[in-house]
Amino acid sequence: MAFSIGSLPWCDAEQNLASSCFQRSVIYLINLLFLCIFFLLSAASCVSKQFTVRSRNKGWTFVAAAICCLVTSITFLGAGLKLLTDDSNDVFWVAYFVQGTICVSLAVSLFFSGSKWISIVTSLWWVSFALLDSAEKIEILSQGKGIRVLDIITLPMSLMLLLCFYTSLKASPAPQDCLSDPLVTDKPIKHSARLASAGFFSVLTFSWMNPLLLAGSKKPLSPEDIPSLVPEDEAELAYIKFSQAWDTLLAEGSSSKERNLVFRAIAKVYFKENIFTAVCALFRTIAVVSLPLMLYVFVNYANSDHRDLRTGFFNLACLVLLKLIDSLSMRHWYFAARRSGMRIRSGLMVAAYKKQLKLSSLGRKKHSSGEIVNYIAVDAYRMGEFLWWFHSGWSLTLQLLLSTLVLFGVVGAGAFPGLILLFLCGLLNLPFAKMLKNSQTQFMMAQDKRLRSTSETLNSMKVIKLQSWEEEFKSQIESFRADEFRWLAKAQMTKAFGTFLYWMSPTIVSAVIFVACGLLKSAPLNASTIFTVLATLRVMSEPVRLIPEAISAIIQVNVSFDRINNFLLGDELKIDEIERSGLEESGNVVVDIQAGNFSWDPEMIKIPTLTYINLDIKYGQTVAVCGPVGAGKSSLLHALLGEIPKVSGTVKVCGSIAYVSQTSWIQSGTIRDNILYGKPMEARRYNAAIEACALDKDLSDFRHGDLTEIGQRGLNLSGGQKQRIQLARAVYADADVYLLDDPFSAVDAHTAGVLFHKCVEDSLKEKTVILVTHQVEFLSEVDQILVMEEGSITQSGKYEELLKMGTAFQQLVNAHNESMGDLRQVGINREMGDIDVDKVKEETTTMEDIRGIQLTQEEEKESGYVGLKPFLDYFRVSQGWFLLSATVLGQVGFVVFQAASTYWLAFAIGIPKLSTTMVIGVYSIISTLSAGFVYSRAVTTAYLGLKASKAFFSGFTNAVFKAPMLFFDSTPVGRILTRASSDMNILDFDIPSAFILVVVPAIELTAALIIMTYVTWQVIIIALLALAATKVVQDYYLASARELIRINGTTKAPVMNYAAETSLGVVTIRAFGTVDRFFRSYLNLVDADAALFFLSNAAMEWVIMRIEILQNMTLFTCALLLILIPKGYIAPGLVGLSLSYALTLTQTQVFLTRWYCTLSNSIISVERIKQYMNIPEEPPAVVDGRRPPSSWPSNGTIHLQELKIRYRPNAPLVLKGISCTFREGTRVGVVGRTGSGKSTLISALFRLVEPASGCILIDGIDISKIGLKDLRMKLSIIPQEPTLFRGCIRTNLDPLGVYSDDEIWKALEKCQLKTTISNLPNKLDSSVSEEGENWSVGQRQLFCLGRVLLKRNKILVLDEATASIDSATDAIIQKTIREEFAECTVITVAHRVPTVIDSDMVMVLSFGDLVEYSEPWKLMETDSYFSKLVAEYWASCRGYSSQNLQVHI
Repeated sequence: MAFSIGSLPWCDAEQNLASSCFQRSVIYLINLLFLCIFFLLSAASCVSKQFTVRSRNKGWTFVAAAICCLVTSITFLGAGLKLLTDDSNDVFWVAYFVQGTICVSLAVSLFFSGSKWISIVTSLWWVSFALLDSAEKIEILSQGKGIRVLDIITLPMSLMLLLCFYTSLKASPAPQDCLSDPLVTDKPIKHSARLASAGFFSVLTFSWMNPLLLAGSKKPLSPEDIPSLVPEDEAELAYIKFSQAWDTLLAEGSSSKERNLVFRAIAKVYFKENIFTAVCALFRTIAVVSLPLMLYVFVNYANSDHRDLRTGFFNLACLVLLKLIDSLSMRHWYFAARRSGMRIRSGLMVAAYKKQLKLSSLGRKKHSSGEIVNYIAVDAYRMGEFLWWFHSGWSLTLQLLLSTLVLFGVVGAGAFPGLILLFLCGLLNLPFAKMLKNSQTQFMMAQDKRLRSTSETLNSMKVIKLQSWEEEFKSQIESFRADEFRWLAKAQMTKAFGTFLYWMSPTIVSAVIFVACGLLKSAPLNASTIFTVLATLRVMSEPVRLIPEAISAIIQVNVSFDRINNFLLGDELKIDEIERSGLEESGNVVVDIQAGNFSWDPEMIKIPTLTYINLDIKYGQTVAVCGPVGAGKSSLLHALLGEIPKVSGTVKVCGSIAYVSQTSWIQSGTIRDNILYGKPMEARRYNAAIEACALDKDLSDFRHGDLTEIGQRGLNLSGGQKQRIQLARAVYADADVYLLDDPFSAVDAHTAGVLFHKCVEDSLKEKTVILVTHQVEFLSEVDQILVMEEGSITQSGKYEELLKMGTAFQQLVNAHNESMGDLRQVGINREMGDIDVDKVKEETTTMEDIRGIQLTQEEEKESGYVGLKPFLDYFRVSQGWFLLSATVLGQVGFVVFQAASTYWLAFAIGIPKLSTTMVIGVYSIISTLSAGFVYSRAVTTAYLGLKASKAFFSGFTNAVFKAPMLFFDSTPVGRILTRASSDMNILDFDIPSAFILVVVPAIELTAALIIMTYVTWQVIIIALLALAATKVVQDYYLASARELIRINGTTKAPVMNYAAETSLGVVTIRAFGTVDRFFRSYLNLVDADAALFFLSNAAMEWVIMRIEILQNMTLFTCALLLILIPKGYIAPGLVGLSLSYALTLTQTQVFLTRWYCTLSNSIISVERIKQYMNIPEEPPAVVDGRRPPSSWPSNGTIHLQELKIRYRPNAPLVLKGISCTFREGTRVGVVGRTGSGKSTLISALFRLVEPASGCILIDGIDISKIGLKDLRMKLSIIPQEPTLFRGCIRTNLDPLGVYSDDEIWKALEKCQLKTTISNLPNKLDSSVSEEGENWSVGQRQLFCLGRVLLKRNKILVLDEATASIDSATDAIIQKTIREEFAECTVITVAHRVPTVIDSDMVMVLSFGDLVEYSEPWKLMETDSYFSKLVAEYWASCRGYSSQNLQVHI
């Protein structure tokens, strides 16, 4: 029995339950029910963070089924669209649209999975669809009637869905595997394949990011959670491509003046992959420009007398399609551009690092290590955003042009006057662009100077604090910053005026266009015309707003390209300077120089550094090189390494080389890493190297043994320990030729003897050794001696032969013998062999490792959501609350007046009585009033940014300069420099612009929602839901994004540290032939850093795509309501007003989200700088009320009272209760084994470390009670490691500028430097390069002596001050000190016993205890600890072999 059910709209006649049309309707309803349940469960799963994308390992079945579904969907939707646009009145198109929607949803369900309920629902849906659809087709066929193509087309889809159901049933996971998908924290290698193996839909929607974001929402991400890059994004590939293009351009003979070679190489490599980005940008531009036309269509539809719903829905479908194209193309354009930019960045960072490894000495003079770090940290880093700005530039320009065509299409000739005005505004941009480029260039140059000075200051902070020069160096950095700030202010104010101009231009242009339309009658001033013009001008406002930013960014990038280009074209080491070959090809001669002339400065070839060098060394020989300071000994070794440019002659070296530099170079890392130096661990060889270099006792005393972490540049090791680690590195390398540059200068005489006998004579007995030394006592043991004077080898031969020849060598030996004579004067005429050296209590205590924990800690970072604290800190520190309020009020005023002007138009065009002149006149007046607000907003934003930059820099600099020495010992310089460079750069530029670009869209979004709600109040329901969902998605994203940026802060510093460290040790790296290993390590560091940049950008696109979808729902709802609401219910002007704001809604929300996330990420720089603004301060420089008299210390008496020192709370004592008195005018020698506490005693005297208990009194004043400056200015010191600063000789001797040239010349004469400096063309203004590299270590120590001779304080400390000086110069220096400081208290810490043997008193330290304190002659008369030290020295001088010195060191 058939029951009549009336008529369905898509059925031809009255229907009953048995009819095929009714059955089809039921099938539709069942499928729609499944569809709703599926999407509801998916939404719930997304919110509960169980939402994932089905992986591709499901196989081809799912892919084929999805393709079938999509093809079927397109067929149905196309058929429905055709029916909709036809003139017929049937509504079969509704059925086709429903069927198409069901097919699309089925395709989506094939690639989504979540909770078990989703799996159950989708499986049931597939089966029910397939069975019901198949049953319907069988029913139709059984009736004997024909079947349509559109009916049969679903059969293949049904079969594929059944197959998918069977496949998923068969592949059900085992119980232990069904808990969850592998988390991101499993293995990085597993996650790196997610993008590479992601399906089309996953790539399209960025769903491959889901696992990482899911992990980040459950717990704060850690570095272990971060996936590695896919191979095509790795730095190595980027560098190889860039290098090939660069080499090709150089081979073509391109000139750098002709065009920037770096840019040309980049363009050559990345042009093809940027075609896809350009296509995406083009599609997006076309879609955006088309949207005002949709508004035109909608307003005309609303104003039409015969409204057809099909036309309305077709218009809505076109709007949806345009927004879909807009969203997808924009997201993939942004992502692809930044991904390509990341590859450029990585390639240039690696190219700069590689260049550093090839840089010659001349190149290193022109580009300091601080500048090289800046090329990497700022210039190359900037390239990550370069392509985004580049594509923005041309696409925004195209957007302007296409919008112009739209305007002409809508208003005809009336657009012409407005476009002329817009063109004039564009021309005004040219002078601004020039001003901006100049400001940016000058800013970068000033920043370079500041960072160079900062780097140098941080590396020499110990000396600066010892000399109390903090204020001078701080003021120097601040003066560089003042210059930098001046250009920053100019750039920001230029941008502010440009911003005002471009924000106002759409308003002024629209008024001019309306006036022109009224005068020319080119178009009617109705709702559709007016609001299409306004919408088009809004589309034009995006280019107008961003083109100045794009120009600014491209200008910055252009400056960076020039700087990197200049660096990469720098002078390189010539690989053909020396001839290298294997040992087997050498014959008997391993080292051979014939008629060699070498010069550090190519411009001074006529006065070479080394002249006419002839040298041949046979295999297995040990050759010593000696001579006075500045004779060219170190330069000779550099000539063999190929480091010093060869003027003429030939150099040949056979076999591998190991090099020990005079100034020790230690890497951050463990002691073991430094010794192994990249070679595999061989326990027997490793232990032998440690024993030969007297490190075994040191390592046993370190709590972490050879796994002890070394601070940057070995700051937590004594000078002797660093030198011995260097030596152990060379011994373990098992090279053929050893170049040792004064390796014994930093160790005591006994240790030097052991090192010479055990290391040089025993471990290296079958090697070729060239030893530069000032220790004359070892010369009798070597095979050949070279004596150098003024850059020439004046004598060569064996010890006895040279003694007979007399002259220079005889003077060296005589000077040594005179110092030995001092020992005899103290009464040492007994036989030294009687003293049992074995009984000497051995000691090589640790220094800072006694503190019990690793000194260099992991970089501190915040974790999780820290709330508004960084934002509040930004305004609190800068005291910018008033400027913040002014900025917000300025923007509110601007938006209110803009909204009022558009509302006036919507209102006025509905009143026929109002004339066109009246309408346009009021609109123009209201719009013009908004100009004042936008200008005040631009200026106050610029001032706010400048005020914050000033406040944070000042606070950061003050905090760093007031930090205690322990902070610098435990903090790598790279960490501080990263904050001073890139973080400060973000504070200068990114945060002010990001801040205003958050305020602007936030207020615009509020205004848009108010206007839309006013016109169609129903839209507020969807709008509020969309906003709530947006907030949820945004917070879900930010949980991971914040941690990604924070981790990025800790991955960037190692990249900079490694580059800075390499710059300092590049000679050692090249000598050992480990360039490739360092290059590989750097590639890994760059990749680790790039992975964070890549994932941060992908996460940003993930969140914006989802927010666009949510906000588009509000737009579509608004459009749908305007279609469905009857004509006349809403005035056409209000329809236009509402839609014009609705069209900007998604873009405004996305703009807000992007810049809010950018601001949230940038504000982490505030967090990082603020960390260092809160460093615990050292005691004040001056204590008011406790200032010592100006004549203090008048006597120079020092009392140590139960002095106990520890470096950290609860750490073991380093000095264990020392009590003694240094009487006024006495010379006190402090001796003890390496690391026994000698340097700690000096640190305590200068208060680099505060006493745990006890005190030090100088002339009765407790030094812990007075200010640090008052103390340190009254003490003089020549530190263990001589330090010079970039500048000239005058500023190095007298940084404070308080002495006359005459006084400086007298000091130079006394420290044996007058003759050398007098011969220089610029005399006292002669240059000193970074760290004094253009002066020998011995000369640097003489400069330090010159400083104390100028100060003439009552107390002088010599901390192993003559360790790198030959015996003859040492004797002269000691004589000078005795004469000049006869009435002063002189404390000498020395390794050479003769240095302290003529002291009035000798202090002997052991394990931090005071063992002996008496006159040296008294100690020598007893079996004292001191007498045993002298015996050891005597034994080493007599040439005792290692068998005679069985001392366990």
